[in-house]
Amino acid sequence: MLRLFLCTALLCAAFLGFAQTPLNYNFQLRSTLEFPGQTLANICGYWQDGREYALLGGSKGLIIVEITDPANPVTIVQIPGPDNLWKEIKIFKHYAYVTSEGGQGVQIVDLQGLPSANLLSHYYQGTGPINGTLNKIHALHIDTKKGFMYTYGSQDSGDNGTNGAMVHDLNADPYNPTYVGKFDQLGYVHDGFADNDTLYACHIYTGQMSVVDMTDKANPQLLGAVETPSKFTHNAWLLSDHKTALTTDERLPSFVTAYDISDPADIRELDRISTTADGANSVGHNVHILNDYAITSWYTDGVTIVDAHRPDNLVQVARYDTWAPPVNINNPFDGCWGAFPYFPSGTIVTSDINPAVLTVLTPTYKRAAYLEGKILNSCNGQPLSGATIQINSNDPNTATTSKITGVFKTGQVTPGSFTATISKSGYQTVTLPVTLKTAEVTDLNVTLEALSIFNETVTLQDAATLIPIANT
Repeated sequence: MLRLFLCTALLCAAFLGFAQTPLNYNFQLRSTLEFPGQTLANICGYWQDGREYALLGGSKGLIIVEITDPANPVTIVQIPGPDNLWKEIKIFKHYAYVTSEGGQGVQIVDLQGLPSANLLSHYYQGTGPINGTLNKIHALHIDTKKGFMYTYGSQDSGDNGTNGAMVHDLNADPYNPTYVGKFDQLGYVHDGFADNDTLYACHIYTGQMSVVDMTDKANPQLLGAVETPSKFTHNAWLLSDHKTALTTDERLPSFVTAYDISDPADIRELDRISTTADGANSVGHNVHILNDYAITSWYTDGVTIVDAHRPDNLVQVARYDTWAPPVNINNPFDGCWGAFPYFPSGTIVTSDINPAVLTVLTPTYKRAAYLEGKILNSCNGQPLSGATIQINSNDPNTATTSKITGVFKTGQVTPGSFTATISKSGYQTVTLPVTLKTAEVTDLNVTLEALSIFNETVTLQDAATLIPIANT
């Protein structure tokens, strides 16, 4: 016989109403430029001689726009390519590498002639065992430390899928790569991040990110893998500590998710964040990391900046909505495809699919102010899970819930004096003052008082015989 002390759920706490959160904050719009008659895919950037250029994956070919004056973008040239929606662009030295599902392999453009529109380019379609067969490619990434290009989602000239990541050496001659190996132990690779001979591969159809030692390109070693929240892993990027990776899931509910990858055989989720409280109605596409800020393109929600320097407490600190129409929940893949944040000037450029629009932005990077603590149960002093903690402010998505350990973590970009409301059905709601400081953690530990306590006697029985079980 087991005697329990139970706290009854007698009352549901009501939330206070707050003012509408602005869609755009800590971003300044500098300009936009539209490209009628085509769509845009991903976006990249290049700079030399004090000039900056946005490189856009137009459906009719690579578009190069000078954005040295962010208020007055100037189109330099469009270099014809396969007429296809999907295009990805990456830079190595003074070369742009462009892939497309329209085929023809990798288009390589020599950018050193800019700002002239007369630029050399040609197509690379493989060497050695894949000589002349490299055709359709979904995406690519370049390990700039080691000088290797990784192509993903490839199909040969016979439309036969080669599944995994294919690796090409750029060291001897970046304009003429050579094929050196592949990773296909887990099947199809949709996208990925490669750094210092380690590949973080995104297996979108199995919903995993894998970590692979690519030191020996002919014999890659799988170190570990993790399943992402919505099991549709689109892209990945690393924080500066190289012990934390972030991923996106390209379907609803959608999150940017942080993982501790210090032990690739035991990858652990640290936190997840979306533009909405529950990840609904908004699909994240590509995340990039700069100074431990996560800059992410969200299809119908534009671009966000998340402070990720405490990856177990991700906090959105900036947003700009580039795409105005309402979300079509049955097809939420309109709007912002990509965002590129690495220009020396700090400018961020984004690409909207249709209408095809380049948006030029000046961001303001701010560290978050954090509120963290633990919620306890007055019945027994034990941790209380499922309690809601809400910072009463205009900042977005500050509400969170306590975990099974009673621990909660939240925050916002705005410092100052606020109140926080802590509530759970069956407990007295508490509102307390909190002072939040930029880049600092404010501790808040609260014991919630139960509205009612009573004794309950429970008998545990054997399911088959219904005989009471003693000494349980």
